Amino acid sequence: MPKAAPVPEDLNPHHIARHQFEEAIPYVDDLKGWKGVSQWLFEPERVVKVTLPVVMDDGEVRVFRGYRVLHNTARGPGKGGIRFYPTVDEDEVKALASWMTWKCAVVDIPFGGAKGGVECDTTKLSTDEKRRITRRFVTSLGDTIGPYTDIPAPDMYTDPDTMAWIYDTYAMLHPNAENLGVVTGKPVDLGGIPGRGTATAQGSVFVAEHLLALGAVPGLSQIEDAVVSVQGFGNAGRHAAFILRDMGAKVVAVSDSKGGVFKAKGLDLEAVEAHKKETGSVVGTPGTRRIGVKGTLEVECDILIPAALENQITLENAERVSTKLVVEAANGPTTPGADRILASKGIVLAPDILANAGGVVVSYFEWVQNLEHEQWEESVVHARLRTKMYRAAEQVLTTYRRITERFPEYQARWRQFMPEAKAITHKPDMRIAAMATAVGRCKAALDRRGVWP
Repeated sequence: MPKAAPVPEDLNPHHIARHQFEEAIPYVDDLKGWKGVSQWLFEPERVVKVTLPVVMDDGEVRVFRGYRVLHNTARGPGKGGIRFYPTVDEDEVKALASWMTWKCAVVDIPFGGAKGGVECDTTKLSTDEKRRITRRFVTSLGDTIGPYTDIPAPDMYTDPDTMAWIYDTYAMLHPNAENLGVVTGKPVDLGGIPGRGTATAQGSVFVAEHLLALGAVPGLSQIEDAVVSVQGFGNAGRHAAFILRDMGAKVVAVSDSKGGVFKAKGLDLEAVEAHKKETGSVVGTPGTRRIGVKGTLEVECDILIPAALENQITLENAERVSTKLVVEAANGPTTPGADRILASKGIVLAPDILANAGGVVVSYFEWVQNLEHEQWEESVVHARLRTKMYRAAEQVLTTYRRITERFPEYQARWRQFMPEAKAITHKPDMRIAAMATAVGRCKAALDRRGVWP
């Protein structure tokens, strides 16, 4: 008989987010009330969908779709980026918003999760067209965003200029008010904070550095002399590559949306960056060998940094991943099935809600700076970011070691508490530990606040 075709992997980001949430529940310390609270805690509080008619440079009107999801405000106002990308849709934004809730909780800052996006291709838009789209989007969102309710930030293909337009539009609609805190990631001379542009990358490096120092990764104790491969040469990936190189690591591969480059002796990152600025891609940098966009994920290395899109390490390629530590600088780059494969290979994974939380941590610092009418030095931002990321990494590692050591107890407790639910069959990993930490903190906040009225 012919072999049955494999069941396709579910790559819907919202389904993946739900799966990760459900895997963490058995490891939350206080399970009282979970049968009702779990739905309350996972489902978004608000989903806004808007239609954006925009006059283009040629005088024609094009219609764009925009989304803003407020996931959970148990621990504070919503916080999350706005991305401009062709594949943006409601399920993606809902997943990203939920990940932001867990991200804020795992690094212990007083925000809930939110996310937004506009379905568009910025490579085909002029600066004026992007500005019109941004202003129309903010105007359509109205009072669903605000300094004390939902605070946007940059994400894929948005930047400090985009944040400046958001602030200006909101300020025009809310005159004679303190509006700087409505958005973070602004230019420094417009209430922004030094170090925000490198925060996601720097935070991921702090996490990697501390996990190695704490003995979390067998066979690897420091960044110096480590071999590194980076998927993505945008904001997070590019900065992470330079930071790691400057710490003594050897970056052998990087990629962008058009492909990747490899050099066993280590890339000249300045040359790679110059070539990308000149040609629009890292591909073709002199003295390098071309590899595929996902080829960077299969390079033999010590530290692998997925810093591009969701669903990059999947059932299709996880077996070919050859590294000691995966540091998820992107949101959702690894699927649940791939998580199991990486764990079976002994690969340690620093999950996205921990590894790339540096951006929202420094956004929080900027928000505080704006509300308090302060200006922080970059050295202060750097030191406080290190403290936050080290502390979060320690907490997640402590949780991981505890729930791993007591795995049979958690299995038995879950069978007793939720006999109708699916049994726990595989040991927890670092993602489950991070999720359990975050979900537990959110549930504790809900328990303390209660249900109104």
